[in-house]
Amino acid sequence: MSSELFNQLEQKVTHAVEAIEMLKMEAEELREENARLKQQHEEWEQRLSSLLGKFQELEGKDESNA
Repeated sequence: MSSELFNQLEQKVTHAVEAIEMLKMEAEELREENARLKQQHEEWEQRLSSLLGKFQELEGKDESNA
């Protein structure tokens, strides 16, 4: 194999390794973002459930006063 072909192959392998490393970092960032969004979603669900519970309490009080 000529030196030029070997250099080209080496360069392509280096670029592929760099691309794989970048994709791994991006995947990790996306996993972290996904976890953050899941946590935020759970917090919103809890807050909404709390608000719904308060509305139900008000409705129950209004019905008992009627």
